[in-house]
Amino acid sequence: MIGTIASSLIIGRAGIWFDQYGARLVAFCAAIVLAISLFLCSWSVHMSTFLKEILNQDTWLIPFTIMTVLFFLLRFAGQGVLTMASRNVIMIWFDKNRGKVNSFSSVAISFGFSSSPLWINYLIENYNWQSAWQFLGYGLLVASVLIYTFFKNKPEEFGLLPDGVQEKLESNVKTIAVHKQFSLKEATATRAFWMYSLMLSFNSFFVTGLTFHIVSIFKSEGFPKEDAIAIFLPASVIAVSISTIANFLSDYLQLRLYLYLMISGGIIASIGFLFLSTTLGIPLLVIGFGMMSGFFAVLNTIVWPRFYGRNNLGAITGKVMSFLILASALAPSIFSLCFSTFGSYQLLGWLGLIFLTFLVLGSLKARNPQ
Repeated sequence: MIGTIASSLIIGRAGIWFDQYGARLVAFCAAIVLAISLFLCSWSVHMSTFLKEILNQDTWLIPFTIMTVLFFLLRFAGQGVLTMASRNVIMIWFDKNRGKVNSFSSVAISFGFSSSPLWINYLIENYNWQSAWQFLGYGLLVASVLIYTFFKNKPEEFGLLPDGVQEKLESNVKTIAVHKQFSLKEATATRAFWMYSLMLSFNSFFVTGLTFHIVSIFKSEGFPKEDAIAIFLPASVIAVSISTIANFLSDYLQLRLYLYLMISGGIIASIGFLFLSTTLGIPLLVIGFGMMSGFFAVLNTIVWPRFYGRNNLGAITGKVMSFLILASALAPSIFSLCFSTFGSYQLLGWLGLIFLTFLVLGSLKARNPQ
């Protein structure tokens, strides 16, 4: 939690680096740092033993400090900078076709997330956990070469406009309309920024907390571990289906519709969470979970360039990313605190419904500021 919170506090600076130095350099450096962090994780036991011998101290603070620093690097370079840069570089190169392109990347991301436990577990079982870290590190080194080779910062640098339209200077040629380019300060002054950010943050909080405590949550309602784990597959199918269709249609529809559908998914999931022991509890939780995850893949990518332009996209998405990382950092501890204090997770469901009701009302005027 400490490493994740620390990452959320400085990820906004990485967004500014993105705007200043471009996607290519920022993503390349993030991939290298992430690869080094993975290798260091594989050597963490040796590092801890070495420091204990040097300092002549046999205390839990040494391995705790090492893993906190390493987890900060993993969160900052991986979930933060590399994710943000990879997502933004696609959005910079497309305008009218952003949704269509994002549908492909969303499917790839969903497939990666859903399949990663399988092949990571394979590496651990057939080798060991240290080798698994190292295999991932080698993969990141290869990815860094691909990033440096194929990432391009802006279409304007190559005489193009977004969507591959050739840039023409003749006065009689109609070009793509120029939108206002919002600064971070201007963006945060709009209601839309906060409503979308808060809903995306709620998704990060709910999904992270649910994932970390899924077995405990289901056990508290009388369900076995197998039933708890089983919800992820149908939820993933719903999420991938929604994100694919919604991404494609986002080029033609107002995003506020998606915001309300995502809020509706949160309400359905919260109701299912509250009444998990009933017949409809698990189906409602799965449907709501899938809806939120599906629309998250759309809104977290499409909203910011459409609403606020491309010039300061890094600073704006960096700010949003800090909210998401902070929410995911706090979720496991808050879920655990709720259960240890009240003996139940019910309070979180009621608080979620109250928060989502606030978003329903607050989003009535959360229009595109363009």
